[in-house]
Amino acid sequence: MQPPSDQQDRHDHPSHWEADVVLRDGGTARIRPITAEDADRLVSFYEQVSDESKYYRFFAPYPRLSAKDVHRFTHHDQVDRVGLAATVGGEFIATVRYDRIDERGMAASAPADEAEVAFLVQDAHQGRGVASTLLEHIAAVARERGIRRFAAEVLPANTKMIKVFTDAGYQQKRSFEDGVVRLEFDLEPTDRSLAVQRAREHRAEARSVQRLLTPGSVAVIGVGRIAGGVGRSVLRNLRDSGFTGSLYAVNAAFDEGTEIDGVPAHRSVAAIEEPVDLAVVAVPADRVPQVVAECGERGVRGLVVLSAGYAESGAEGRERQRELVRQARSYGMRLIGPNAFGVINTSPQTRLNASLAPQSPARGRIGLFTQSGAIGIALLSGLHRRGAGLSTFVGSGNRADVSGNDVLQYWYEDPDTDVTLMYLETIGNPRKFTRLARRSATAKPLVVVQGARHSGIAPTGHAVQATRLPHATVSALLRQAGVIRVDTVTEMVDAGLLLAGQPLPSGPRVGILGNSESLGLLTYDACVADGLRPLPPRDLTTGATPADFRVALAEALSDDACDAVIVNAIPWVGDDGTTADPETLATELRLAAAGWPAKPVAVVHVELGGLAEALSAAASTRPDAPVSVPGGESCAHPFRRAERLPTTGTDTAVEPPAEEYRIPAYPAAERAVRALAEAVRYAQWRREAAEPGRVHEYDDIDESGAADRIAELLAKDGGDPRGATLAPDDAHELLGRYGIHVRQALPAPDPDAAVAAAGRLGYPVALKTTAPHLRHRADLGGVRLDLADEDQLRRAYQELTDVFGSPAELRPVVQGMVPRGVDTVVRAVIDPAAGAVLSFGLAGAASELLGDTAHRLVPVTDREASSLVRSIRTAPLLFGWRGSAPVDTPALEELLQRVSRLVDDHPEVVAVSLEPVVVAQRGLSVLGASVRLAPPPARDDLGPRTLPGY
Repeated sequence: MQPPSDQQDRHDHPSHWEADVVLRDGGTARIRPITAEDADRLVSFYEQVSDESKYYRFFAPYPRLSAKDVHRFTHHDQVDRVGLAATVGGEFIATVRYDRIDERGMAASAPADEAEVAFLVQDAHQGRGVASTLLEHIAAVARERGIRRFAAEVLPANTKMIKVFTDAGYQQKRSFEDGVVRLEFDLEPTDRSLAVQRAREHRAEARSVQRLLTPGSVAVIGVGRIAGGVGRSVLRNLRDSGFTGSLYAVNAAFDEGTEIDGVPAHRSVAAIEEPVDLAVVAVPADRVPQVVAECGERGVRGLVVLSAGYAESGAEGRERQRELVRQARSYGMRLIGPNAFGVINTSPQTRLNASLAPQSPARGRIGLFTQSGAIGIALLSGLHRRGAGLSTFVGSGNRADVSGNDVLQYWYEDPDTDVTLMYLETIGNPRKFTRLARRSATAKPLVVVQGARHSGIAPTGHAVQATRLPHATVSALLRQAGVIRVDTVTEMVDAGLLLAGQPLPSGPRVGILGNSESLGLLTYDACVADGLRPLPPRDLTTGATPADFRVALAEALSDDACDAVIVNAIPWVGDDGTTADPETLATELRLAAAGWPAKPVAVVHVELGGLAEALSAAASTRPDAPVSVPGGESCAHPFRRAERLPTTGTDTAVEPPAEEYRIPAYPAAERAVRALAEAVRYAQWRREAAEPGRVHEYDDIDESGAADRIAELLAKDGGDPRGATLAPDDAHELLGRYGIHVRQALPAPDPDAAVAAAGRLGYPVALKTTAPHLRHRADLGGVRLDLADEDQLRRAYQELTDVFGSPAELRPVVQGMVPRGVDTVVRAVIDPAAGAVLSFGLAGAASELLGDTAHRLVPVTDREASSLVRSIRTAPLLFGWRGSAPVDTPALEELLQRVSRLVDDHPEVVAVSLEPVVVAQRGLSVLGASVRLAPPPARDDLGPRTLPGY
């Protein structure tokens, strides 16, 4: 089917149809609509396509495009006919188009909802996932234009294109006629299509970071001719780290054929004959565009931009940063920075230190990401002092392109990383971050410190989405996603050391032993304060020897009532006059711990110089070969299968090789306990995440009817993008379609109207004001309850108006009484950054004052609804506190799930508030409700894969 060739562009395309994407191999491309200005690009593109690919596209030899073809393929109305191109370096590498058709396959307009789709990919770029990415984007465009189904005709020999369609995850029909395979598929996203999309996103973004962290060759651009300076320092760090690939120094002032610090020097990247995988840019900001262009033309695969003078310096620098990202992506390159600290990879296959850190960290199992160079220095130094090793490090600076989300994608399947630490000053895409964090946390601990959390100001240089949620809410949502959220970098290092070197505890029961009674009591108190269940401390007395510590630790670990052990140690003097020997104590503790590798051990040392070093020197962060003694458990590290070392015929364990055990040591009991408590909470989250529950399907929910009603209400409002709050009757009707029934409240503008309303509802009734300053404030006296007859109602009406003002100001209403219970509040809101959030708390000023509200991300499962109810501090009031009757929490959990379903099914519902919800011993009553609608965003997290726009 070919539409008339004289059709002209009738519509400008929406800006969100243009996007940068990451392809399967980690490179980038730009997707945008094809316009009339693209004629020359289309011709050039077509000339580079093989005859075979042309044959597959047109089902016949088609060596060149005619002028009529070029016009037809570059002129679209952006409604019934749309064409998209993937570009690199400004040139086409692939195209896709759809043409709306009717049931006979002829050109059509709306309301026809089917379109024919066709692709053409340049041979040199086939296999990079270009077609599958274009399919996601053209399908999203088609859905916006009212198209619900695609049809494609493909030659049987064109197996690559058939695979693109069949692997996409949509519901399909397939037929074969006249030597052509015809595929038809609905464009409505399915669970499988979303899973395919997410998997492709993961592979592409992980690969893009892998290319930056495992280069085969590195060019440092901006190396000074004299010692010192950023470029020269990075070159020295790369050389001294033993980088396994090829290394080049670049400066326009160099003479070709010379060397700098033993490294080949060149005047430009173009002068380097061998391929260059990574360029480290350390030139002034005004010279960076020229360098990026040279790298792009040379085929460099990625950039680390150390140069400053970008968004951190003001508006002019912000625009310079935007242009940097656009330029790098136009060449298919991803970049770390600008204003970056650099990257490190300790793998022996790479040994990369392309950073400003003068010394490479030891090899280990911890991945580290930081947005701040100063914090990066502090963390690298702190981990080094504690004897911890790293797998990889990324200091992203302004993180204009590569972000923490990208690095999380890489770490998720990185076999060299077991624990991930992140210092984040901003979260560019919180919705995506929580999604990735939840997936990552099911396999590896993720410890996060969020800086600038109380200032309300994003650090200069960071382009972020605004969020209306307070930091406490964001923190709660991160914890729900399995993130170990700590407040300081010290706490992050403390938790990281324990998680990297010890197994996850199976419970909160903590054994405490040591040679100081006072330190044991402090540890006990700290455990109680952090929600752990400490066992009575065991005092070994100050005369305890290292052998006594070994015996006591082995006994504690063998106790089935103990899940973890904290050992306290202070200096001692033996009966024979010998003084403390930290190395001997470290050996004995290692030996005891090796017998029970499934239980974590932490050590608190006070003025015992050398013990922390001895413990860290005795192990790396790879505890994957534990020792066992008879009766010991076989589980070692939570992320690796345990291996047993051979034992002797006695009950004495064989001492393991020194590098296989690491016991974290802390200078204060509170720090050790806090790290252990975070591990306990994370382990509990892991166990719960293994059985996340399910989102209930309620038979009485009218999803389609609600959708139709929402469309009517939005149309009545005139399509205001800001949205509007529904009238009470409309809100109640919409909620009713989801089985949420609001008690009727009748207006009472005067006493006689109040009496008439009570007559309709039946006594006893409640009289309350709905004025904004008194609404839901029973503590101020704006509510009168249990009014049994007309006299009481009239008297209450008079009292309200005498105290608070005229009926016009108070807007009183009459409502029937409901069974007594606990007043609660249920809310849902669509945050522009975090997505849909469900909140729950008790009603009243005290809960608001204390901020006692719990939050969950939508959609909420039955298990999450149950935990939401129980996670507020005032939850005991729902379960029979001080002899009161427990209320119907199952009914409350069902209400939470129904509200969750409403906002999840309909993105137009941007806010729901149910207040109060009175939960009685049997059932509940919703006494007040408001709903706000707004047009949905053009794209959300379920849309096609894109990089953040610049």
